[in-house]
Amino acid sequence: MDLRERQRLLGEILKGVSRAFYLTLRVLPAGLKEPVGLAYLLARAADTIADTKALDPAERLRKLLAFRRQVEGPADPEILKELTAGLRKGQTLPAEEVLLEALPRIFALLAEQPDADRAKIRKVVVTLTRGMEVDLATFPKEDSGKLAALKTPAELDRYTYLVAGCVGEFWTEITCAHRPAFKHWNVEQMSQTGVRFGKALQFTNILRDVPKDLRIGRCYLPEEVLLEYALRPQGLFSASQSEKARPALCALIAVGLTHFDEAEKYILAIPRLEVRLRLATLWPALMGLATLAKLAQSPGWLDPEKRVKVTRGWIYRMMFLSFFAVCSNTLCRGWLRSWRKKAALAAGVEGLPMMLQRENSAQLDAKKSAAHSDPSTAHMETAEPIDAAEHMETAEPIDEDADD
Repeated sequence: MDLRERQRLLGEILKGVSRAFYLTLRVLPAGLKEPVGLAYLLARAADTIADTKALDPAERLRKLLAFRRQVEGPADPEILKELTAGLRKGQTLPAEEVLLEALPRIFALLAEQPDADRAKIRKVVVTLTRGMEVDLATFPKEDSGKLAALKTPAELDRYTYLVAGCVGEFWTEITCAHRPAFKHWNVEQMSQTGVRFGKALQFTNILRDVPKDLRIGRCYLPEEVLLEYALRPQGLFSASQSEKARPALCALIAVGLTHFDEAEKYILAIPRLEVRLRLATLWPALMGLATLAKLAQSPGWLDPEKRVKVTRGWIYRMMFLSFFAVCSNTLCRGWLRSWRKKAALAAGVEGLPMMLQRENSAQLDAKKSAAHSDPSTAHMETAEPIDAAEHMETAEPIDEDADD
């Protein structure tokens, strides 16, 4: 595949379906942009298939499983054309139609990847499709008027791994494979920390999107947890229940914060002169913590008209300031902990919530991970130059309502 087509796939097409992630991709070191961007394109295509509301969930699942088989390989261009032929017309966003049309070329680019990278990309995309499979198998059609919920914290923990935690594994493995400065990392241990990072971001998305998800028949808050606070999924539809539901929200925020504690460890373990990778991880962590703080402060958590989000101006300021803080462990740690403290104080959660007294991810992952040294000063001679103005200009198209 020629350079121009590569640039179109990882530039124009990827930007069209993920403005926010495109910022992260732009700041990544050159050797990581292609495998990470390609994995995102494949995952985004799978998500588009799973979200095609013109089809019933059973048909979407059939097509999703067919897509997964293509990812597992070897891919057949004719099957890909047949698979997407009936999907393109069902898309509400033109960019998603363009993405589906480009699938044969995206798979061609996958075939050109080095064997090790291709295996990692396949693994993470297959895992992500298993999370989408959970959605299609668990929840009713979006316009059915019905509602279903996850049952237990263990189900929620498994789901957050499938749709986000596995990305932390992939990110760690692909980084260690391409960046010599990470040769001192214990890949297995840091992959587990990366899993927790991914879960932190997904927990934030789930808590932020409760009102929207309820209205398409999905409740990711486990029934078992809701019952502890005398709540039922059906009762969360009313914005007037926000105050009654607040203790459950705060307990779940506390779980999210324990995941963000691991995210902090992950960021600070990145060698300080690996500026691009630090920025690519610092930005989503700060946005996630700020979102949790705003959720904890919001009196109308369940009101679909009052969706909690950080403002575009806040994002621009955060990005600008990050260029001055990114190389300092002290500044990064202080910044992350200041937002963590705001969220914890607003939620009134200084200790562990009830969920952490059961077998959840914080306990299970702690057993797997041993303490590791901070390799942040390891064997780097020079930092890669970054044009701050370039990335601030690129930030203009951020869509705060995008689910990416």
